[in-house]
Amino acid sequence: MTPGDVTDVEQCPGVSYVDTGMYDTAEYGSVYVIDADRPAIVDTGIGTNYERILHALDEQGIAPDDLEAILVTHVHLDHTGGAGFLAAECPNADVYVHEIGARHLVDPERLVAGTKEAVGDQWQYYTEPKPVPEDRIVELEGGDAIDLGSRELTAHHAPGHAPHQVVFEDHSCDAVFTADAAGIWVPSQDRVRETSPPPNFDLEQCIDDVELIRRLDPDVLLYAHFGPGPDDTDAVLKQYEQVLRDWVDAVKYEVVERGGEEAAIDHFAASTEVAEVWGDHKASAETAMNVRGVLRYLKTQEE
Repeated sequence: MTPGDVTDVEQCPGVSYVDTGMYDTAEYGSVYVIDADRPAIVDTGIGTNYERILHALDEQGIAPDDLEAILVTHVHLDHTGGAGFLAAECPNADVYVHEIGARHLVDPERLVAGTKEAVGDQWQYYTEPKPVPEDRIVELEGGDAIDLGSRELTAHHAPGHAPHQVVFEDHSCDAVFTADAAGIWVPSQDRVRETSPPPNFDLEQCIDDVELIRRLDPDVLLYAHFGPGPDDTDAVLKQYEQVLRDWVDAVKYEVVERGGEEAAIDHFAASTEVAEVWGDHKASAETAMNVRGVLRYLKTQEE
């Protein structure tokens, strides 16, 4: 796919996704459109090029005034940066978010500051988010049902990646919108990759979240990064558990081997295997951020 392309999810009739071109990178950020009695989207991208999401709605015959639900998996800005812009364009859509993250959509100042600290010079790809009006927010707890009329979704709390993260289970087609709880699916490499950004990455809770998704026994995993996953969902979830464990062990080893944290960060950033897919800058910056997340997690384990 290339940025702006819209594709149907074969395993899930009525669901399509658009490549948002996040970070000026193809096949990294996807936003899903759910064609239902009450039309919805899942996640909103980083705020740049949100017109591509409006185009995806148009491709499904959904006018902006007809969109009724903007479902955000968590409030990291690569998932909610477009929420305020889309809420303004789609005046009849409420924004559904876990209760822990709701205040950050209404007043994103602290969220922006934390994002700038976490992503470093990747901030150049973002735009300042637009606040979501408080009366448009619907706060979610784990287990809450979202009634879209012709289909129903359940929000499951999955706080390992971030305390405000949920995954959405679509009962009509046994799909799970995975947020970042199942890792990053890299279609061109046919593999799942770690995501462990600061400040909230927690290895044990992340593994619990993977187990949660496995218990839901989905037929398809719908990744925010990127697109539908492989047919064997159980195998890729088991694989991701091992990816996480190996990743944390590798960071611990390289800190010792290279004599310090910064040297370990530089090592991983220079040797990432996704540079050929995402480009050198995005791949190295993403990897460095993930290393910093593991280092922060390891410090909390020592305390």
